[in-house]
Amino acid sequence: MPAGPSPAFPAAADPNRLRRLTTGRTSSSFSPTSSGPTGALRTPNIDRLARDGVNFTRALVPSPVCGPSRACLASGREYDRCGVPGNGTDYPLDQQTFYGQLRDSGYHTMAVGKLDMSKNSGNWGIDGTNNASHWGFSAQINNCGKGDGMQSYLEDPEGPKDPYYTYLDSLEPPQGRACATDFRRRRSNFPDSWWGDVITSPLGPEAYCDNWIAQNGLDLIEAAPKDHPWHLVINFVGPHPPVDITAEMEAWVRGRDGLGQPYAYHGALTPDDHKATRQNYAAMIENLDAWLGRYIDMLEETGQLDNTIIVYSSDHGEMLGDHARWGKSLPYQASAGVPLLAAGPGIRAGYECHLPTTILDLAATFLDYANLDTPADMDSRSLRPLLEGRTDSHREVVLSGLRDWRLAYDGRYKLVTGFGNEDILWDLEADAMETENLAATQPEVVRRLREHLTA
Repeated sequence: MPAGPSPAFPAAADPNRLRRLTTGRTSSSFSPTSSGPTGALRTPNIDRLARDGVNFTRALVPSPVCGPSRACLASGREYDRCGVPGNGTDYPLDQQTFYGQLRDSGYHTMAVGKLDMSKNSGNWGIDGTNNASHWGFSAQINNCGKGDGMQSYLEDPEGPKDPYYTYLDSLEPPQGRACATDFRRRRSNFPDSWWGDVITSPLGPEAYCDNWIAQNGLDLIEAAPKDHPWHLVINFVGPHPPVDITAEMEAWVRGRDGLGQPYAYHGALTPDDHKATRQNYAAMIENLDAWLGRYIDMLEETGQLDNTIIVYSSDHGEMLGDHARWGKSLPYQASAGVPLLAAGPGIRAGYECHLPTTILDLAATFLDYANLDTPADMDSRSLRPLLEGRTDSHREVVLSGLRDWRLAYDGRYKLVTGFGNEDILWDLEADAMETENLAATQPEVVRRLREHLTA
């Protein structure tokens, strides 16, 4: 926690921005507020954001996988123009980011956690600062993800290549190898053990990666210059698989009911296995919620809360066994749909927005709040008028895509092309689990949505 209070910026100044980006947070069976089929997920601080701000209930990502999703957000460009077609490509160093625009306008821009902008090269740097100036950050602690960190640590004879494993090995006794070998064991029977292994992590609370990331963010806020507004993006590694949790977190959830079962699952995991997996998944989300509460408390104690916009979202969802699928990368709502909530000065309170929305639009939104124009080569559109209640309309359709498939979603109908041998049209209001293809019986809807894919 910060050692002492820092002065808040006056209400007339540009607002600070705190953006919390989870990875693998689905919006389907685990909705953003009081989620789970019976409200079994306990997230009082996320619920507070919904109560004090706007909850976008039909938000998608522009591409449901780590690197492309974050590239779309950073560049403000749709998937086909973001420069990162998959996790095998780093973010182009000569491509602008909205972070850089904020920095150049006077914001102190900060980032902690798994940025995934050098996903292919693993170019984090021991202190996590590599490429910070190219990406637009004034201060940065960029760390590995769960899978790439494990691989880098165990296969590189020179030792840790990122700040998290460097930190783990600085502990007494060193814990980097224990963490990496734990992840390797969980991945031994992929995918079932990657999601289904619920054995408690060998790490204690202080060494657990999301806790380390969150504390880094608090430290950066404390160290930020007091004469500039700031923008901080916190990139947690959870609730991404494996579903590793500490013993403390396990005590919150083990034995809890009401977290549901996957839809149309067939595979090696039993209903009890799924129950335990979802308990661990819930614990990871609830841990992030607890940290959100600590950030809110810190901002309140230092007089900054009334001049800080807080946004909560994710870079992609998580299938959690639905349709016998795990992970992301798919056009299903569990994969492409994410929570999106925003609260802060001037944002209307307690408003549920059921319009189709994309996290792509956060780029233009943050620029708007800094009184900066959105560059002409961005596809992002500001949500500020909608957040402030000056309009109740935004986009007619939002887009998403990865590799061969593309989708267009109008808040009810979702058209998917390139995912199999024929076009797919789902009516999500009548068919939330996306099982019945209406393309043959609704040709006008297909035509209307296809126009957005070819525009």
